[in-house]
Amino acid sequence: MQPTYTAEADAYREKVLAFLAEKLPSSWAGIGKLEGEALTAFVREWRTTLYERGYLAPGWPTEYGGAGLSALEQVILAEEFAKAGVPTGGPNDVFGIQMLGNTLLQWGSDEQKAHYLPRILSGADTWCQGYSEPNAGSDLSNVALRGVLDGDQWVLNGQKIWTSAGHLADHIFTLVRTDADAPRHKGISFVLVDMRQPGIEVRPIKMISGDSEFNEVFYTDATAPKDEIVGGLNNGWAVAMTLLGFERGEAAATMPIRFQAEVDRLLLLAKERGVADDPVIRQRLAWAYGKVQIMRYNGMRVLTRFLKGHHPGPDGAISKLYWSEYHKLVTELAVDILGADALAPSGRAPSSAFQADDAGAPNSSASWVGTFLTSRAGTIYAGSSQIQRNIIGEMVLGLPKEPR
Repeated sequence: MQPTYTAEADAYREKVLAFLAEKLPSSWAGIGKLEGEALTAFVREWRTTLYERGYLAPGWPTEYGGAGLSALEQVILAEEFAKAGVPTGGPNDVFGIQMLGNTLLQWGSDEQKAHYLPRILSGADTWCQGYSEPNAGSDLSNVALRGVLDGDQWVLNGQKIWTSAGHLADHIFTLVRTDADAPRHKGISFVLVDMRQPGIEVRPIKMISGDSEFNEVFYTDATAPKDEIVGGLNNGWAVAMTLLGFERGEAAATMPIRFQAEVDRLLLLAKERGVADDPVIRQRLAWAYGKVQIMRYNGMRVLTRFLKGHHPGPDGAISKLYWSEYHKLVTELAVDILGADALAPSGRAPSSAFQADDAGAPNSSASWVGTFLTSRAGTIYAGSSQIQRNIIGEMVLGLPKEPR
């Protein structure tokens, strides 16, 4: 691990900074300063700017609308966007671009790539992820959504759950049981489904924060054309694992930046509330600062391997377990600093139900309490902490498997 960048990398960073200076107003202080319609309008306009520049999918080949950047250039771009407090795309682009788009580049047919990749970037198609089910959460091999071939189309019946941003999407990539007699991992296919049909119903799930970013999706005789399987019939498990490996390089670069900004804001909150000199609070603040520094260096370790062409494997569970368990405790500290004000939060609420609030967010009680509530979900979504520990124990440390 080398915590410094090359001169060539620094030169590219200057190009990114020049782009941000050109496109952002001189008074820009981060997306956390916006809310409501102003926030929605900025994200929409910023996505258009990134699309026109080729920055929505910076690593994609230029023939598909990407920028053709190297892995290091992509990391630098993600870092500077995080520092500037601007998004890398729209609310569903993590699913359409980072997950599905990258997976299609590896597994998709020429026809699928030519049709879907330009539509993903233009925004003509908006995607969500259909993996988890009521009885198939962290254990995806238990998928039961049934697909039966009827002529030249698949007929789908079943349910998905915890579908993030599903209410905003018009397409879903989904894992389907296409061979009921095959072993659990062997009979699954990765299918592209148009949600704009009578057989698809989306029901929002109310979260503890009051938001409804998760959804249930019901399939009742929904259909998908026969050739909308990615990676081959009953090969969905391999495709699904490829998809889950994407975005880790960018996350390793940006998550420490977001969490460091959150700690800086927490230090300011402690000063504003007059508790910065309390010895117990000071000790907890120092603990939070130290944990973020460890996250930073672990991120550099991951990035070093990413830049050498190593695709994330089971060791990715280390980062997921670390940040999600940390975030529960640091937001508990914020609530303790707020004291009674946390019981009746006011001011700007977080714009997202995931991870830290946006750069530039105010120290409102609503921001901290909202982040505190949603931090609980961080130890569950994308694989619970218990599952992450099993992965680390069995697949990283080589310990015996847990008895079933």
